[in-house]
Amino acid sequence: MSDAVISVERLCKRFGPTTAVDDVSFSVSAGSVVGLLGPNGAGKTTLINCLTTLLTPDGGTATVAGCDVRADPHGVRAALAVTGQFAAVDETLTGRENLVFFARLLGLSRSGAASRAAELLARFGLTESADRPVGQYSGGMRRKLDLAVGLVVPRPVLILDEPTTGLDPRSRETLWEAVRELAADGMAILLTTQYLDEADALADRIVVIDHGRVIAQGTPRELKQQTGGSVCEVVVADDAVRARAAGLLTASMTVSVREDCLVVPVRGTEDLGRVIDALKDAGIHADDVAVHPPTLNDVFFALTADHPDPTGSGAGPQVPEARA
Repeated sequence: MSDAVISVERLCKRFGPTTAVDDVSFSVSAGSVVGLLGPNGAGKTTLINCLTTLLTPDGGTATVAGCDVRADPHGVRAALAVTGQFAAVDETLTGRENLVFFARLLGLSRSGAASRAAELLARFGLTESADRPVGQYSGGMRRKLDLAVGLVVPRPVLILDEPTTGLDPRSRETLWEAVRELAADGMAILLTTQYLDEADALADRIVVIDHGRVIAQGTPRELKQQTGGSVCEVVVADDAVRARAAGLLTASMTVSVREDCLVVPVRGTEDLGRVIDALKDAGIHADDVAVHPPTLNDVFFALTADHPDPTGSGAGPQVPEARA
């Protein structure tokens, strides 16, 4: 990890008897995007709070731009730009005024702040709306302004914590393009997201954590290949019949249940035949059967099939309605 801008090695964080982050290791290099995925309660927020010095780790090491999160928290904060789930800008001020305000707080001169604000407004396509109150901005415009605020002083590292929550598809795509440009400029970017298609679109590498531990990491392509050659989706509308089918297939295969659908990774026609034959022998009628290449959704559900949400909420990453 010597060339990493973010380096995490065997990091641990405990809250009493609960280990929220357990022996986690990964790195983020300059010019790359690493996606951090996991179900609710997996430890993502705790890990981010350790990296941003809001929490102190109990074990292991983490460095940001060469600064240790425990030994040099001020150096870490100076190297970091952080954008959270909700835009942290003043809605009564204009976009330009917000940027100038934060630039002045960070030590830029009056002329330097005005120049930097104009540069960022142009970069994020906000020049035409620069002198409108932020309260009149769309959700996507606010998120772009929030990202611009984080970059008022150039920094080598950007942490994006669910940056497109609540945005419409067009606004998400606009923000994605901004993130791609920042990575192309050499920033090291750590992205947490509940949207699996977002991780697939942006991340060079993905780290999946559950119950505080890394359960898989690699490129999106590598993770998809781990799931199997293809994915078989078996639609069974009746709840009781679907539960019986899941129990039957789980005895010899990895099975995920999504709404009215059983999802089974299969490697070739032999595995597919086993699925069909098992259901047929049990007298279970499938309303529909489809086979497709694995998506990141399939990867996530396969990896976390035996790791239920410890919060008990049943919530997890958002799955696009369209099946890839």
